Amino acid sequence: MKLRLFRRCANAPGTPSPEGQAVVDAFRSTLAALKHPTPWTPGSGQDVAIRVGPFIERGHPRPGDDRGPDAIALALQHPDVPYARYGDRYTRKGWLRCETPLILGTWQPAYRILTHASAGLGLPDDVGLPPAHYAVHINRPDQPLLRIGPYTQCHHTDRDATRLRQQLQNSGGASTVTAEPFDFDALDTYQGPQDQDVYDLLAHEQPTAPSDLEESNR
Repeated sequence: MKLRLFRRCANAPGTPSPEGQAVVDAFRSTLAALKHPTPWTPGSGQDVAIRVGPFIERGHPRPGDDRGPDAIALALQHPDVPYARYGDRYTRKGWLRCETPLILGTWQPAYRILTHASAGLGLPDDVGLPPAHYAVHINRPDQPLLRIGPYTQCHHTDRDATRLRQQLQNSGGASTVTAEPFDFDALDTYQGPQDQDVYDLLAHEQPTAPSDLEESNR
């Protein structure tokens, strides 16, 4: 049997075709973007590049909830059209909580080739990012865990948790207050911040109730 040997066009001498040169340039741009990502600044409102499995996706931060420093809220975007839905699978995801160490940097068009869309795929059912809703957890000695939420802004959660923590410390209470991701599986155990006077819930430990938190929850 006689074997026929063929020379690949890419290995042929001479100037590459415009199409071949475009592929090479795009590949070089992607490598440069991965090696030298553009730094992302919290609060800038810029889209970010994050890893979703072996792919890189474009994330649009939720306005007012992109300050960090530990986590922000974002929605995964189609890489070609700003704020476009990512097919039917995108619509079920909504806002997601993203730990800031997962952010590679500011989104660059050079990352497009590394997205699910470029591979002709939809986003996976599990993108590794939980829903971006938050809660305040109050642990009281000999009392059930008190949960307040959901909040849709991380900095609102941190603000209320800080205020409660300071008030309880000033009153000498032994409770601890932390800001946590909202647990949808325990929805029935939460008190809504918009219709609750959280200081009244802690009346046995907090004899006086400042009005600033009450006003913020209306």
